[in-house]
Amino acid sequence: MENEIMRRLRRMTAVMAIMAIVMAFSSCNSDQRAELKAGHADSLIFAAGAVMDYDRLMVLVDSFDATGDINKLDAYRWRGAYYYHQNQYRTAEVCFRTALNHKVNSDYDQLVYNKVVRRLSELLVVRGDYESALQIAVPAISQMDKTGIGSDIDYAILFNNIGVCQLNLRQEKEAKESFDKARERYARRCKTDSTSRGFQECVQGTVYTSLAYIHTRHYKESIYWIDRTETLLNEYRQQKDARKQYFDEYQGRIEIMRATALQGLGKKKEAYEAYKRFRQTAFSETGVGRIHGNGYLVSAERYREASENYRYLDKALQEQQMKPTLDVIQLFMLPKYHANNQAHREDSARAMGMRILDLLDSAITTQKASASSELATIYHTNEKEAEIARQQAEMSNLQMIGGLIALGLIIIFLLFYMRNRYKAARRLAAAHQKLEEAHQKLKTAYDKLEETTQAKERIESELRIARNIQMSMVPNTFPQREGLDMYASVTPAREVGGDLYDYLLMDDELYFCVGDVSGKGVPASLFMAQATRLFRILAAQHMMPAEIATRMNAVLTENNEQGMFVTMFIGKVHLLTGHLDYCNAGHNPPVLGINDDCRFMEMESNAPIGLWPELDFVGEEVDDIIGYKLFIYTDGLNEAEDDEQQQFGEDRLLNILKHHNFSNCREVIEYLGQQIIRHRDGAEPNDDLTMMCLKVEGVKS
Repeated sequence: MENEIMRRLRRMTAVMAIMAIVMAFSSCNSDQRAELKAGHADSLIFAAGAVMDYDRLMVLVDSFDATGDINKLDAYRWRGAYYYHQNQYRTAEVCFRTALNHKVNSDYDQLVYNKVVRRLSELLVVRGDYESALQIAVPAISQMDKTGIGSDIDYAILFNNIGVCQLNLRQEKEAKESFDKARERYARRCKTDSTSRGFQECVQGTVYTSLAYIHTRHYKESIYWIDRTETLLNEYRQQKDARKQYFDEYQGRIEIMRATALQGLGKKKEAYEAYKRFRQTAFSETGVGRIHGNGYLVSAERYREASENYRYLDKALQEQQMKPTLDVIQLFMLPKYHANNQAHREDSARAMGMRILDLLDSAITTQKASASSELATIYHTNEKEAEIARQQAEMSNLQMIGGLIALGLIIIFLLFYMRNRYKAARRLAAAHQKLEEAHQKLKTAYDKLEETTQAKERIESELRIARNIQMSMVPNTFPQREGLDMYASVTPAREVGGDLYDYLLMDDELYFCVGDVSGKGVPASLFMAQATRLFRILAAQHMMPAEIATRMNAVLTENNEQGMFVTMFIGKVHLLTGHLDYCNAGHNPPVLGINDDCRFMEMESNAPIGLWPELDFVGEEVDDIIGYKLFIYTDGLNEAEDDEQQQFGEDRLLNILKHHNFSNCREVIEYLGQQIIRHRDGAEPNDDLTMMCLKVEGVKS
């Protein structure tokens, strides 16, 4: 009897252990799902910001914050970015500070923390609150050192901000050490970055350092950093993927900084030579460049030339999207009045004085209204945070109550079950011992079989659901418009895959794309869904195909730790003229032509989307494709294999398109699909297969 009781207790312990394992496994899956949700939510928010749809960005942040798909640190980081782009810097500062009050619980949180500190310290430096900026930036450096989580660009920008603060607080020695540390981090960034982005960031950083020394009248030290900036700019020029449009602007900034510094050192002739070199740049002719040039002209008492440059002040303010606030009046309009007055241009000085008086009242009123609005926004944000916290607390309480009830039911069930089993064992122990043992073995085997069957059925059911969801993301109907014939199909190699196609018809313009995500299965399908969504968002804004590819690449390379990418052919055809604009991002070249005239299109070699950030994709065009069939496909067609691994091949594809008379595009797709099945001859598909065919006749709608 005691042995039977012990056996029952051991069995109960085993059941509880199995339940604990299942619950732990479910918890792990929940954590993984939470990470997927957070990554997906962050990509949607980033995509809204990339197209400057800041209102949608804020709606997404509030929604994901309420559902718990992003944590508070990330939510307030994005809210701060929103208010920063709305020029509500006070509210942005409050959001960034609120973000820093939340705990850092993961490596991802630490990366977000670094971004928040960088942006907040920059806001405080621009405002001149150097003590507060140091209180934020210095502990952040220590935290990055402690955790080992922080990029070279994080360190470089923070050390640069710290140096600016120390220099303005007359801590010249400490400032030099901070600037040197920033320079070391910029140099490491150049060595580890495979693109020219690191050199561009170095140039920008040393420009800010040079300006800091000039503004604090440390002209001798500024000359060192100006020379350093020019050396870095020359190295940047040698990079193959450098952005050439920045060369002239950076050179112009270097020469006007040198002119101002030399003038401050009393080297007037050398300063004037530097100013002449500045005037040889195109940057000096822009509104912003002319205002920069006045730093030297005023210090050299060349007030007449300075007053001429100030004629472009309105243009410069417009370029920088700056409104006539009190800061703008103080920083730009009063110096313009002073320059005209010193140049003895009484009429211009009087006119500028009258304009300043006219703007002062409205600027003061606007600043008061802006402050009130920002305070109201802060109050509204705090109310919203309290409501979200209340909802989450209620949800947690409900979950806890539900968990307790479920646990109680499980315990009652186990006790009832063990009580009945114990009574039955006492009655039948002697007579049915052998039968019981056989029964238990059979039951264990059956339970394992049933669990295996149920798990398999559940996985198959979930994959069927995933396939249905994925298939719903690609259109299964095509435009019924006179003069346009279009058809496409996608066949995943597994239950779900990474191939995609899509189109968007707006008036007389048809946008379309075909893509192939690296890999197969669920990860590829998730990447495919994100690529499809980005294509529709950007195409709806009437962008050119090359710009769509560039914008998609900027989003998909963000936090792409798995290194996934997608090859895509993106096209836009004008249905009345037949003009085709397209961009081929590492995809198979399409076939264009009529019967015997069919040929593979020759096109620019672009990289796939998602591999490297900061790429500018090149677009191309065909003047007229009216009357021609355009056939686009993924490599699941030409690389389809039979049992002997013989591929279908491009020659066979081209031969079919040349020598078969198809009455419409659907016949092309269906006939090639049959030929692929025939070629495989029972072999399993080795890759996803997507095909699209369209023909434009040019008939008006």
